[in-house]
Amino acid sequence: MAADFGSELDGQVAIVTGASSGIGEATAKSLASRGASVVLAARRQDELDDLAAQIEDEDGEVLVAPTDITDDEAIDNLVETTTDEYGRIDILVNNAGYMPLTHIADADRETLHDTIDVNLDGLITLTHAVVPEMLAQGNGHIVNLSSVVGRFPMENSSHYMAAKAGVAGFGEALRRDVAAEGIRVATIEPGAVDTELLEGIPDEELKSNVEEFNQSMRQLRPDDIARSITFVVTQPEHVDINEVLVRPTDQVQP
Repeated sequence: MAADFGSELDGQVAIVTGASSGIGEATAKSLASRGASVVLAARRQDELDDLAAQIEDEDGEVLVAPTDITDDEAIDNLVETTTDEYGRIDILVNNAGYMPLTHIADADRETLHDTIDVNLDGLITLTHAVVPEMLAQGNGHIVNLSSVVGRFPMENSSHYMAAKAGVAGFGEALRRDVAAEGIRVATIEPGAVDTELLEGIPDEELKSNVEEFNQSMRQLRPDDIARSITFVVTQPEHVDINEVLVRPTDQVQP
């Protein structure tokens, strides 16, 4: 696969969750273009197969691993499948996300639990499964997708903000635990991005309002965030970019 700036990731293995669309799909393509062998993880196998075909058509190395990030057994299978195939894990991009914005009084318990399970608990559990592999190697790079909402409060987002703020806090604490072992940790905080994420908003009026807000500006594209992630993981080993906040030029609030 043709690379923009060379093949900095030759020989490295990257797991990308939420790879069936949006930021995950764009990131998988970008990392493959830099020479990484990419493991595609998401629930929708058909979309993963389509993406794998695109990467292979450009001579990229890819492995499809359908995974439900909220299922502990599926997480263990993902890690085992990756190490069985490649013998190592160099990069983990925790991108899988779910954004069911709603007023807390209108949210049902299932929505609250799912928000935490997908955005935070699954991320922590997969990281927990991957870190021993990286410790054994003496290096690795973990990239966690948070959100601008995790830093700046927004209406109808209390449960989502709690999850995304948790991602940022987890990443910084994790970095302190593993930096001495050669493992780098980054948190990416995107602003408004044109992806499928809005489809998770259950209230049609609220969804329409958020769509109107996003369409009032030149939104970020998934490729914009993928470039940021690729920039982070292609730094020299002594460089650890811990946090990247990326917003559209037009986005003032939040």
